[in-house]
Amino acid sequence: MTGPSRRRVVAGALAAVAGLTVAACSADATTTADAEVDTGYVSGDGSVQTWPRGERGDVVELAGVTFEEEPVDLADWRGDITVLNFWYAECPPCRAEAPDLAQVHEEYSDEGVHLLGVNHTNEPATALAFERRFEVPYPSLYDSDAAGVAALQGVVPLQAMPSTVVIDQDGRVAARVVGRVEASTLSALIDDVRAEVP
Repeated sequence: MTGPSRRRVVAGALAAVAGLTVAACSADATTTADAEVDTGYVSGDGSVQTWPRGERGDVVELAGVTFEEEPVDLADWRGDITVLNFWYAECPPCRAEAPDLAQVHEEYSDEGVHLLGVNHTNEPATALAFERRFEVPYPSLYDSDAAGVAALQGVVPLQAMPSTVVIDQDGRVAARVVGRVEASTLSALIDDVRAEVP
């Protein structure tokens, strides 16, 4: 996608990002009081949606640079499972789920599963401080132009921050969690995709 079409997608993604930030991690009507993580702060309800293998959309194309200035391209991980976690440092449920994501990374890093954070809000100093504080063992994409959101727009409705997406070995979205994800939930989603017959 080039020229005006790409600009329209990115502009739409930036508008969506602005809406997410203004909502202060609020989800849509599925948000419940039980999702409160901190005073005055409401996240998604942790709801899970999965797509059967035959009903998944197009391959997700996403490339960029991490906060450590290392290049990353999802195409390089094709054939493996990838987990994308959309987050930003000021988001309480993002902080709450950090240990769970680290646990999943440790359990699956030798099993052909990649975790990648996607942060469209923070500058590198803030994001890196978050990663150090919470001992995040996997990289995050510095998504300043909202390319990560644009890559999933029309494929996965990102209704809240954080949101977590499981991408199958073919590069297509297999599952999504809106709001804080727990290690047991994410592990189950990964195991379901790993068990699929090619």
